[in-house]
Amino acid sequence: QVQLVESGGGLVQPGGSLRLSCAASENIFRLNAMGWYRQAPGKQRELVATIIRGGSTNYADSAKGRFTISRDSAKNTVYLQMNSLKPEDTAVYYCHVMNGNYWGQGTQVTVSS
Repeated sequence: QVQLVESGGGLVQPGGSLRLSCAASENIFRLNAMGWYRQAPGKQRELVATIIRGGSTNYADSAKGRFTISRDSAKNTVYLQMNSLKPEDTAVYYCHVMNGNYWGQGTQVTVSS
């Protein structure tokens, strides 16, 4: 059982930045692929970004150029740096591990003036 704890969400104005963190209970290299998803009210959960063991990353079109996924293996933590935030980025953001389909509890991001 992999435990995932997200943090870093909050309220930010349009154009602002946030960095989300996902701390895993296991060595993240063993987890192969990790990612961030988000779910806005009334909408389905959608992929935001992924990072695999080798370091390759993948982004949803909505995140390209604004978001960056990264990791710190020493801390077993995956990050999502979000810049130029828009109101449509408002959602609960979830950390995910593909192997075993583990999810964190989610962290709320609200972009509003």
